[in-house]
Amino acid sequence: MTTTATGDRDHPRGASGATTTTPDPSLRPAPDPAIEVQQLRCSYGDFEAVRGIELRAAPGELLAVLGTNGAGKTTTLEVLQGRRPADAGHIRVLGLDPARQRRALAARAGVVLQESALPDELTPAEFLLLWQQMAGGGTLTHRPVDEQLARVDLTHRRDVRIGRLSGGERRRLDLAIALSADPELLFLDEPTAGLDPESRADTWTLIRQLLHTGTTVVLTTHYLEEADALADRLAIMHEGQIEVAGTLPDVLAARDARIRFTLDNDTTLPNERLIGQATVTRQRDRQHVEVRTPDLADDLRSLLAWSQAGGTDLQRLHASEPTLAEVFHDVRTTTNTPEVTR
Repeated sequence: MTTTATGDRDHPRGASGATTTTPDPSLRPAPDPAIEVQQLRCSYGDFEAVRGIELRAAPGELLAVLGTNGAGKTTTLEVLQGRRPADAGHIRVLGLDPARQRRALAARAGVVLQESALPDELTPAEFLLLWQQMAGGGTLTHRPVDEQLARVDLTHRRDVRIGRLSGGERRRLDLAIALSADPELLFLDEPTAGLDPESRADTWTLIRQLLHTGTTVVLTTHYLEEADALADRLAIMHEGQIEVAGTLPDVLAARDARIRFTLDNDTTLPNERLIGQATVTRQRDRQHVEVRTPDLADDLRSLLAWSQAGGTDLQRLHASEPTLAEVFHDVRTTTNTPEVTR
């Protein structure tokens, strides 16, 4: 819409007297997704390992791909990295077709594999120099070696042979190699496996710094607390399909909270209107009660008021919001878990 210039502060003129307008940020086009997968299918002979999944991640997001053993996570990552062609589907990573433009993608993406085979006889400093010479044929700009080692707290081990590094130190070296050329996209397959708690926390801090500067991260991990702490968006796979997908808040909001408490056997339970549908397990002289509720605060307030009014002792009272561990457990034990795709 054109604004008529009036010369007042609400309608400023440019140096030439022409009307100037401020672009509306809401009208700017959304950035292209860093990862876009539609109807991906992959088979090994007659076995379909990935069965029509969809994934999406915006630039600067961390997408956590979780799943049970044999769910298809590894195959999916191999396709995204260009190491395996898809049998069907539309796949774009940084706007590229990974299968046909693998070299171009490799120049813009870093990969930390679950297992690596670094040469035992070289030192971290020597291998990083060698990697810089091999990667990209000298066309990529790499950080100085000492800076790379400092990012992963390996400065004090720069001249120690790799074969003498601990498992956690080798894992941090894997990360330094992947970050050597400041990639736009980083694939992390179990990046903190074998790390002590302090090193794991340092790695989380580094990942958050990368996200803050716009790096997109695809993470696979068996540590659910890691995904809970870092993920903007997640997908949980089971038997080749995505059973749960969405932002972490949306995924958790789709689940009920829980209230647990214990009562004496001779105590009458609150009515259903008060605490919803309760599951009661009787053991000897106790009733163990679990209530699932979409409104934790309101039902807990009502329960406490009932307890106080009747002088009822709520033993072992525990209230909790839904957790990622509960969501993952539900996926493992049932395949009809509701899907979130916002």
